[in-house]
Amino acid sequence: MRWLQSITALLVVLLAAAAADADVRDQLQGVKKEIKEKKQLLKKTTKVEQQVSGELQAIDRNLKQKEAQFASLARELQGVERTISKTETEINTVRNEVEQKKHEIERRLVAVYKAGEIGNVRVFYSSESFPQMVENLRYMRSVIDNDRKLFADYNKKIVELSKLKVVLESDANRKERLKIGIEQKKQEIAGEKNKKAAYLVKVRQDKQAHLASLRELQANAGRLQAMVRKLEAMSRKSYTSAARKPSAKGMSPVLPPISDKGFGAQRGRLSLPVGGKIVSGFGRHKHPEFNSYTVSNGVSIAAPSGADIKAVYEGKVIFANYFKGYGNMVIVDHGGGFFSLYAHASRIAKRVGAEVARNETIASVGDVDSPRGDMLYFEIRYQGRPVDPASWCR
Repeated sequence: MRWLQSITALLVVLLAAAAADADVRDQLQGVKKEIKEKKQLLKKTTKVEQQVSGELQAIDRNLKQKEAQFASLARELQGVERTISKTETEINTVRNEVEQKKHEIERRLVAVYKAGEIGNVRVFYSSESFPQMVENLRYMRSVIDNDRKLFADYNKKIVELSKLKVVLESDANRKERLKIGIEQKKQEIAGEKNKKAAYLVKVRQDKQAHLASLRELQANAGRLQAMVRKLEAMSRKSYTSAARKPSAKGMSPVLPPISDKGFGAQRGRLSLPVGGKIVSGFGRHKHPEFNSYTVSNGVSIAAPSGADIKAVYEGKVIFANYFKGYGNMVIVDHGGGFFSLYAHASRIAKRVGAEVARNETIASVGDVDSPRGDMLYFEIRYQGRPVDPASWCR
């Protein structure tokens, strides 16, 4: 039984290495996936950064145009303010002239009122000679003409004053509109500058964060890749050392041949340990997303949770416990160098040392440490080497 113990020990070593290798490979694939996502995100962020930078350049040009418009509005406002100041001066001048004319008219009215209706008659009869009378009449006509001119000038100044007030009101409204326009331009300029500048800062911060995360993921991927290579080397070394171990006579290796009875005679006659869909086959597989390959030493069968897992052939349970990466696992020794392995079970029904019959329930389907939910991972090994279950099961 030494050769059986040696093979059992070898199997456990290989399973441990395979489990660790699978765990590291899963981590490596996860990290590679994250790296790809980060690169896509970084590419997208860089594109957004370029787009925002282009928008900022367009905004800068627009801001220069608005600043030019702002300067033009400021100059126009200064011109309007000068016009308003000039108009106000003219209004004050005309108002003073109007007041002066008004006082003159008031004085003339008072004089006429005091003279009464006989004033002109007294001027006429008070003349001592005809020439003096003519001169007095000429004086009276001059006074009347002056009074007419005085009234006409007054009315003209009143009209001019009204026009100046209209101009002043129009300029004042224009001035107010210019002030509002200038304030709006100021707010637009400040708002666009602040908005785009803040957005660009955020995009650049996100880019730096993505770069830092990507560098960390790439470093992790390098370490995991090194671990994969190391574990593969350890697995090859362990198997080679055990396979070449001399027998008690020191001549031939302890590798019993396949017999024509027992498990060795069951090729193509065994039933799968559980009914379900095979979601992962035996052998080497290329990852659909990453440029890498994985090797499966068995098959994965998707099945309902709690479904019975049955031994494919009679034998003895040599392992029934939790195993990292495989979850709850059962290994059955069928003799002749053949072993079968059942992993990810939710429940184990047999203990180590138990004898099991063909198609006897040994565990229940579960998802413990399973990467795909409820399923059974199933292997057949001969002399420690995995063999394709498809050639043994119907």
